[in-house]
Amino acid sequence: MHDLSYFREHLDVFADMAKKRGIVLDLDGFRALDKERRELITSTEQLKAQRNKASDEIARLKKARENADALLAEMKQVSDRIKSADERIAQLDAKQRELLLTIPNVPPASVPVGHSAAENVEVRRWGTPPKFDFTARPHWEVGERAGILDLPASSARSQISSSMCTRASTATQKFFPLFSLTAPPCSPPANCQNLPPTFSRSRTPTSG
Repeated sequence: MHDLSYFREHLDVFADMAKKRGIVLDLDGFRALDKERRELITSTEQLKAQRNKASDEIARLKKARENADALLAEMKQVSDRIKSADERIAQLDAKQRELLLTIPNVPPASVPVGHSAAENVEVRRWGTPPKFDFTARPHWEVGERAGILDLPASSARSQISSSMCTRASTATQKFFPLFSLTAPPCSPPANCQNLPPTFSRSRTPTSG
């Protein structure tokens, strides 16, 4: 998720990114939400400061055996306003977080602008693609037949792993750091660890 301060201060960067990606970002909605949230936080902090000051005054009045009922009643109203404001701030925080989670990353300036994978630019190749004496199946077919990918729940570019696959991946991730502490630096590159993004359902265990 993007840093809130960075996102707020670089909305023009994200607007340009959205234009190049051909997607729509509700940046005006974010501005309105952010403005309401920040103003509400400021006003709530002022109310809390007022309440704290009044608490000291109430304590002084009681110590002097003076009537503090009017101030107590006023602070009851202030406390109710603070409670209501805090609840609204929590709602705005949740909406803001949900919005930020939907914002794609900004690609480096070196990435060419295109409308599909067909416009990707090949930068370099390493090694020679292997040749088989049979028709190779794509990984998603192999994964689905093996029961380690949940394709119906996956997106076009990201596959969701099943419980079994996620457990095996997590076990490997836990083991590899221990192994790598005593192993020499990976060479050739084929011996290096590469871990692409993995998505799993909320019910899928992530630890054993």
